[in-house]
Amino acid sequence: MTLGRPRLHLRETASTNDRARELATRGAPHGTLVTAAAQSAGRGRQGRTWSAPPGHALLMSLVLRDAHPLLPLAAAVGVADAVGGDARIKWPNDVLLSDRKVAGILAEGRPQEGWAVLGIGVNVAVRIEDLPPELHATAATLGREPSGVEAFLDSLLVSLARSLALPPDELLDAWRGRDALRGRQVTWQAGSGTAAGIDGEGRLVIELPGGGRTALDAGEVHLSR
Repeated sequence: MTLGRPRLHLRETASTNDRARELATRGAPHGTLVTAAAQSAGRGRQGRTWSAPPGHALLMSLVLRDAHPLLPLAAAVGVADAVGGDARIKWPNDVLLSDRKVAGILAEGRPQEGWAVLGIGVNVAVRIEDLPPELHATAATLGREPSGVEAFLDSLLVSLARSLALPPDELLDAWRGRDALRGRQVTWQAGSGTAAGIDGEGRLVIELPGGGRTALDAGEVHLSR
């Protein structure tokens, strides 16, 4: 089914995910798209805010019916494919260029009601110096002109449709091909170890310093510098 129609475009909103959730609860069809030139309360995983100058980032949310069972990973593959061959994915779904974040993804929904909302922010034409100072060392940009945001949206919708249609096994293989963490030292709230890819459920596998392995199914993971 087509992604991106119908579409609601807003000059400014608090959060495209919030607007898409409202539409979903009112019965909006699969593929409904909400975009905004700016948002005042955009959020990412772990409650973070998503900041970008108006008109310089792609700010979007999709309403999905009967979403992919591995939706966050499928979304990351679709975004990485649109960003390009150098894009890598930091588990579960941050898209990186040269270890810097160029895109963030937030999936929310009510599975019992048969819908999910997929929020995506991509620094298409953002200049790093225009971001808050605390992001200068960790953010990346595609370096395009603001006029290129719509063209990138078109290509992203195509790649998302493709990744969301992949069977789980093929999706996991595609994700593994862009894994930014495999073989690298990582830390999380409960410990540290070496990232060893993802398992068949999309969990991050960690080789522990004392031997053995564990698998993380949620939470924040950081690269050990």
